[in-house]
Amino acid sequence: MGIKSFQGVRSKEASKKEYDAPILVEDYMTKKLVTFSPEQSILEVMEKFAKHHISGGPVMDKNGFLVGIISEADCMKQISESRYFNQPILDKSVERYMTKNVQTIPNDMSIFDAAGVFDKHNRRRLPVMKNDILVGQISRKDIVIAALKLSAQNWK
Repeated sequence: MGIKSFQGVRSKEASKKEYDAPILVEDYMTKKLVTFSPEQSILEVMEKFAKHHISGGPVMDKNGFLVGIISEADCMKQISESRYFNQPILDKSVERYMTKNVQTIPNDMSIFDAAGVFDKHNRRRLPVMKNDILVGQISRKDIVIAALKLSAQNWK
């Protein structure tokens, strides 16, 4: 003899789970960015990294358009070269060491798709664009925090 359920027939709407948590990149990105210019020296960049506790940031031209991204890894190249050639760090510009072919993501991308981009391209941060204008930056850590928040909402 089988077990009978006395709950009755469940409606289709009751079995659908409402999901109203924010899941877009724009919900978790950093909007107040520390930006750099191509003419800045690497030393200035390293000072800003230390002052603001960041490991990289977008490089903007005079018109406010994204032209590159500079990171601690890029600074390491300069530090290594300056030691090897016995030259000071001061005279090298960001333009020489920044990554020029910058991968960006749209502000309306889901954090799940963004996680896939991070996984595929092994980046620590990605500039976020809306209509070809830089509106923020998202990091791997931001994605992890978003996933934790979403997980917490699923277990209510």
